[in-house]
Amino acid sequence: MFKFVLNDATNYVRSNVRDFSLNALRFLPQLPQLSPYDVNLVLRENEFVYNFPVEGVIRSYETNQLGSNSPCEDSRTEASLLYRNGFICGIFDGHAGAACGQVVSKRLLRYVSAATLPRQVLREQMKQGCNSQSFLKCHNDNVDFVSEIKPIYEASFSKYIKQLAKTPQRDVASELVNAFLQLDEGLSQEALATSDVRTMSVALSGAVACLVHIEGLQLHVASTGDCGAVLGVLDPKTQQWQPKKLNIEHNADNMTEVDRILAEHPKEEHDTVIRMGRLLSTLAPLRAFGDFRYKWSLDIMERKVLPMFGKQAMAPNYYTPPYLTARPDVQQHELGPNDKFLVIASDGLWEFLSPSEVVSLVGEHINSKKILEPMRLPEGDITLQQISDQLAERKAGLTRKPVDQNAATHLIRHALGATDYGIEHSKISYYLTLPSDVVRQFRDDITITVIYFNSEHIAQLQSETDQADKPGVTAPVA
Repeated sequence: MFKFVLNDATNYVRSNVRDFSLNALRFLPQLPQLSPYDVNLVLRENEFVYNFPVEGVIRSYETNQLGSNSPCEDSRTEASLLYRNGFICGIFDGHAGAACGQVVSKRLLRYVSAATLPRQVLREQMKQGCNSQSFLKCHNDNVDFVSEIKPIYEASFSKYIKQLAKTPQRDVASELVNAFLQLDEGLSQEALATSDVRTMSVALSGAVACLVHIEGLQLHVASTGDCGAVLGVLDPKTQQWQPKKLNIEHNADNMTEVDRILAEHPKEEHDTVIRMGRLLSTLAPLRAFGDFRYKWSLDIMERKVLPMFGKQAMAPNYYTPPYLTARPDVQQHELGPNDKFLVIASDGLWEFLSPSEVVSLVGEHINSKKILEPMRLPEGDITLQQISDQLAERKAGLTRKPVDQNAATHLIRHALGATDYGIEHSKISYYLTLPSDVVRQFRDDITITVIYFNSEHIAQLQSETDQADKPGVTAPVA
């Protein structure tokens, strides 16, 4: 049985951050008190729900976003894979502006959908003519690139899939790593080739990413930076919810990551490479897309960047680049019937809630939503007493009726308003009415996606796989 436990240092930091935020709020000027109706309008503004029409491993997903920065620097994308039964989604947390996060959120899923497609199918599609949207169907994407930039991105994608078509198929984890690195390299080449302020702004801003790829029972999480992914597992014996963390954060709290970076640079730089918990004393995540002012050579910085953006674009103590990579860590997990949901979120959520708290909240939310479903009587003979007992149980459950249908909204509400005595409306109101020039000091952008698994379908696939593995048994045709 898996049990995730935060270390004492992490608990100490989290509790002190909460205490600091609450104490600091008391010194702010009196802010307008939002009504519960207005709070709900704000919290639910960016809700999205998708129920899959065909039965598969995933029943549905719910997502939401609450901005802090203006514009919000978080992005999210979800899509079904074409030409096979699969799903892919990601959360992207931008910094130094929203540009890189927005671009990567739209492009990375397209790179991955092509990379994980069987090579023969990819080659056939290329012969028929294809573009970056040919291999997936997005569910929550209503914007497109500006007309001047779109051809540049399509040319990079075309170059990428031509390279893929010439290489042997690799395992999913290797394809994910390659897709991350190739897209990041594309961002660099596009900026240097065009010297356009727009492509250069994408390259000099940055974004961390957490991407989920699901095909059959195989779940892969590719993560670069400090977003988080946690699996909600229901223990069949105790009926208790257990969290299983499916990624590691790349920041200064991760000493393995710190040691990796230090080993890549001369000992003379060890006092400056990571200072005050930041890369070159300025960047918090230790892996990211973009941020090429931590990757490009000194020659490129002096010829291409400084003339356009000035000396402030050069990070301090910049001697032996690159200091940063977009290479993700990839974790693989085979889904089982006890895996009920997966939560991925930007670090704005994890600053308030631990993985254990998140899984417990979503688990309780699932249970509480059951009372909203139509009452179903058991098959066969049933007595009036059994009907009465079932009605009494539903009536008792009304006290647990959730405020929010969307689990992502439910998590945001608890992140902002939870106290030892329940949800405090005035606390949420304060967080939502903080002035734009100070709000970022108290909360970051929060973006969450909750994926619900189909336990019955997973159990069926698992059984078919077990039967196929037995000697002399032919696997069923899908």
